[in-house]
Amino acid sequence: MRYPQIQTDRSTSLAAAIATALLAACGVRAAAAADAPAAPALTALQCGHLIDTASGKTLGATTIVIEGGHIKEVSSGVQSPTGAKVIDLSTQTCMPGLIDSHTHLTGETSRTGYIDKFHWNTADYVVRSTLYARRTLLAGFTTVRNLGDQENESVALRNAINAGIIPGPRIYTAGRAMGTTGGHADPTNSYRNDLIGDPGVSDGIINNVEDAVKAVRLHYKMGDDVIKIMPSGGVLDESTSGDNAQMTLEEIKAVVSTAHDYGFAVAAHAHGAEAIRRAVLGGVDSIEHGTFMDAEDMKLMVEHGTWYVPTIIAGDFVARQAKVPGYYPAQIAAKAAAIGPLIQATAGRAYKAHVKIAFGTDAAVYPHGQNAHEFELMVEAGMPPMFTIQAATISAAQLLRHDKELGTVTAGKLADVVAVPGNPVEDISVMKRVSFVMKEGVVYKLNSVPVDTAL
Repeated sequence: MRYPQIQTDRSTSLAAAIATALLAACGVRAAAAADAPAAPALTALQCGHLIDTASGKTLGATTIVIEGGHIKEVSSGVQSPTGAKVIDLSTQTCMPGLIDSHTHLTGETSRTGYIDKFHWNTADYVVRSTLYARRTLLAGFTTVRNLGDQENESVALRNAINAGIIPGPRIYTAGRAMGTTGGHADPTNSYRNDLIGDPGVSDGIINNVEDAVKAVRLHYKMGDDVIKIMPSGGVLDESTSGDNAQMTLEEIKAVVSTAHDYGFAVAAHAHGAEAIRRAVLGGVDSIEHGTFMDAEDMKLMVEHGTWYVPTIIAGDFVARQAKVPGYYPAQIAAKAAAIGPLIQATAGRAYKAHVKIAFGTDAAVYPHGQNAHEFELMVEAGMPPMFTIQAATISAAQLLRHDKELGTVTAGKLADVVAVPGNPVEDISVMKRVSFVMKEGVVYKLNSVPVDTAL
C-alpha cells in the first residue's frame, strides 16, 4: 500500500522549504543541534522483568546499566551502581526498543487526503511529519524503516532527528518508492490529461533496465538508506488493479544487483502471487504485504531467505474504512474491501510455512502511534506473543542489517529500551500501553508520561 504522492514546483528550493518548516514546527534555533538532549553519564534501569529476545525467554528482575548512549552491562537482580541515576521499573517488563519495518512518516490517512495533495506543499507534509515521528517514538518504536515518501523529504526528517532538533525514531529511509508508468508508484494516476505528464526516473518511475540502474544510483546520490520497489499493483492509488504484476523480472534484477552494489537492501511492495514470485527470484530482501502469496511463493521465500513484512494492521484499517461512505475514492474503496481482509490469513499461513517474518505496519495508512495493534493482529493470525515481540526487535534488526546495534538488550548495543506495565507474553495488548521509552540513553517517556527534554 502507498500513501498518495504529490508533485511540487521544482523551481522552489525544496531543501530550504523543509528546513524552514522543521525549524518553525519545533520552535528552535538553526543551531539547535547543540541543544540536543544528552544521555546521563551513567543510568541504571531496575526492571521487574526483561524480555531476552535472543533466547525468547522472559527473565526475572534485571538491572540494565547504561553509559552514554550504549548499554554497559546487564545483570540479574536489583543493582544500584555507584554514581548512577536509578530508574525504578520494578513493576514493568523491559525489552529492546521496538522496530517498525514499514512506515511512511511524512503522510497520514485522511478523508481529504486525495484533495490535500493539490493544495499542500511539501513543507506542509514535513511539518506534520514532526508530530507523527514523536507519536511513533512515544509508542515505543525507537527505530523505523520508512518505505516511501513524496520528494525525499523523509531524509530531512531523519537528519533533523539525528541532530536532536526534534524527537523521533531512528529512521532508515527509502526516499521515493520506485515503480513503473501507471503503476502503484506513479504519482499522477487518475490525474486529468493536462496534469498527468510523463514521470521519469527522477520521479521514481522506471520502464527498462537502464532506468532501474539509474534510479538506484540517484537514491544513492540523494542520501537514502534502502530501496523500495513496487512490482505489483496496490490499494491506495486510483489505478484499476491492486495485485497485477507491474515490473519485469529483468527490471527487478537490475534494481537488486545495482542496489546491492551500493550497499542497499531492497524492499518490494507486492500483493499478487506472480509479482511476489518475480521479486523473490529477482533477489529482493523483503516482501511487503504479500496478500495473495501462495504456497509456491512461500517455498521460494524460505529457499531464498526472503523476509516477509505482513502489515496486517494496514489491511484491517483499509477494509474497515472502505465501508465509510466517501472516505476513499470509489476505485480505492473497492480494492480496499477486496484486498484488506486477506492479509491476516496470509500472514498466518506464512508463519506456519516458516517464512522469516519481521514486524511492520505501513503506518500512515492508519493513524501514526497506533503501531502496536499489529501485535494483536499477528497473535490472532496464529503467531505466539513472544514471536511477535522478536519480530519487532531482533528479527527486524536483522532485516534492517543493524542487528549489531539493535534488537537485543546486550552490552555494547545502543541503549534503546522500552517497558510495558504487565506481561506481554500473557497479554499482548499491553504492547499498546508502553510506559517507558529510552532511545540511545535518553528518556522520552517515564511512568507513561512524555518527558520534554527533547522538545
